[in-house]
Amino acid sequence: MATIIEMPKLSDTMSVGTVVKWHKQKGEKVSEGDVLAEIETDKATMELENFENGVLLKVFVEEGVEVAIGSALAAVGEEGEEIEDIEAPDPGVEDQAHPTNTEEKTTGEGGESTTLEESPPPAHKHEEYEPTNVDGEEEITSGSEAKEQSGESVERILASPLAKKIAREKEIDLSQVKGSGPRGRITKKDVLSHEDIQGLPEKAMHSDHAVRPVEVQSSGQLVDQTVPVSKMRSIIARRLHESKSTIPHFYLQKEIDSQQLRLAREAINERLAQRCSPEEKPLKLTLNDLILKACAETIKWVPEINTSWENDHIRYHGKVHLAFGVAVDDGLVTPVIRNAESLDLTSLSLEAKSLIGKARSKKLTPDEMTGSTFTVTNLGMFGIDFFSGIINPPNAAILSVGACLNKPVLDSNGNLQAGERMTLGLSCDHRLVDGAAGAVFLKRLGEILERPASLLV
Repeated sequence: MATIIEMPKLSDTMSVGTVVKWHKQKGEKVSEGDVLAEIETDKATMELENFENGVLLKVFVEEGVEVAIGSALAAVGEEGEEIEDIEAPDPGVEDQAHPTNTEEKTTGEGGESTTLEESPPPAHKHEEYEPTNVDGEEEITSGSEAKEQSGESVERILASPLAKKIAREKEIDLSQVKGSGPRGRITKKDVLSHEDIQGLPEKAMHSDHAVRPVEVQSSGQLVDQTVPVSKMRSIIARRLHESKSTIPHFYLQKEIDSQQLRLAREAINERLAQRCSPEEKPLKLTLNDLILKACAETIKWVPEINTSWENDHIRYHGKVHLAFGVAVDDGLVTPVIRNAESLDLTSLSLEAKSLIGKARSKKLTPDEMTGSTFTVTNLGMFGIDFFSGIINPPNAAILSVGACLNKPVLDSNGNLQAGERMTLGLSCDHRLVDGAAGAVFLKRLGEILERPASLLV
């Protein structure tokens, strides 16, 4: 008997999901453990795993369609088995599987409050590419209406709706425009190019040295389009807006000497490489690993940084759960290293690398993305000198890490010499962290990073 694959609840805050991509097609054999599709949730894009051996008999939900939890997605069974049709949501109509204009609030581990709201309806594609008849093209009659009414023979040409609209507004005869689209279809670009040529002085048009439009070799990655807001981007936008509009931010920054940090990383990696056999791949620490470890150590002595605002009381967290930003397609995820204060440097590095790999392969679980008490965001690898991060609720602060830069500095005797500097930024929730507490944290963190040997004790 066939098994119906339903939209699973992949996170505690999930109420709907979007089928991003099907990895298996109708009629294809599937086995237990195969990835059937990618599902976009309110947290990230995750994989839909198959638990039955057989054939993918039917797919009820097409790619790009959002449906509620429990909705039928596909059917898996024996080859040739008959499956009744299940009405799938219409991609062009607002999904009615969940109520509109509603919000549901849940609280995750560490007091993390998340508001779910309906995803905005998919935006239409650019008007130029919107079909108006069954063939996806619109027939336009060239010449004026007067000619058509007088009975003169006119030529039928193809043009996009937007090209027709622009031609009408600018009084351009489409019969004089050469189309560059399929079957000679006239596009917006063709109409505008024709207008540019027509607008040139008549003398220039007929001279041997006529001025012609300059063709740019490449537009890079520029594309004129409108795309739907993904669930991930919608959640990011809502949470950042909530953070900036409800949390009173204040900002601190401190420049530190990063030379010893770089040298310590090089020495540690060299030592780790010596411990491995030629066949083994040695663990390589990053500067971010050292910064995460330094944050975990510093927070232990400045507990105000490891708090959450819970309306009528303040929660002090007894463990340090470090979140850090990882860039993925269409957004950013913040996996969480649990109990970071109890991990040694190599264990913390291994955990961070494991979470990064899961984030990029879309295998992070909901528990690995919630419950943080402090966040680190690093743009130094992109050459950014300094920036101020937006607090990740319910955290009390977020650390921003800039690039290591070579610059002239003064030594203790006032002599100019070459140096290496890094700028740290701390964004704090003023309801939880006073300026003095934030300054103490940043000062102690800087001292550890400038003397990384202190991480060994």
